[in-house]
This record gives sequence, C-alpha cells and structure tokens, in this order.
Amino acid sequence: MASTTRRSCNPSGPCRRSEAEVDLTVRYFAGARAAAGRSEETASAGRPLDELLGELAHRHGPRLAAVLQVASFLVDGVACHDRQAPLPAGATIDVLPPFAGG
Repeated sequence: MASTTRRSCNPSGPCRRSEAEVDLTVRYFAGARAAAGRSEETASAGRPLDELLGELAHRHGPRLAAVLQVASFLVDGVACHDRQAPLPAGATIDVLPPFAGG
C-alpha cells in the first residue's frame, strides 16, 4: 500500500514533514544515559509523557524502566507536572535521574 504522507515543500527551501510526522527529542542524562545506552533519541509527539515513558521502557528494557520510575522530566526546559498532557511536536524531553552528591 502506498504512503499518503503529505509534505509541505517550498521551492526555495527543504520539504517539511506534516505535524503528524514531527517527532520530539528525548535527551538522557547521567544514569539515564547509561541505562538507555545513548544520549538522545527521537520519538513521536502528540501523546502523554506516561505513554512515551512506557514505550521507552519497552524499547530499552528493565534497567531504563527502573530509572524512569524515579526520574524527573523537563519538557522544553520546564518541569513536567501533568504527565497526561499531550507532548507537543518538536519538544525536547529531558530525563533527569536523581543525582547524588551535595
């Protein structure tokens, strides 16, 4: 079956993906980075943080799942308190595990 994805193209610039295709960026810090095995990745936007976290835990396994249970999250630099609000396209989600030290 052929794809029906639409792209917005400007003759003087690059094609842009439609809003439905736009991803968000997940950035991992400290222990979250070690558990995920990477510093960042993309995922699809438009869904709640809790749903995204479930996908990330499934994708990377129990080590990351454990970190996600105790981590804090920033959405575009602001602490996320509503984990059921849809994540906006193009957002950056920072995964911040508890930090040790003093």
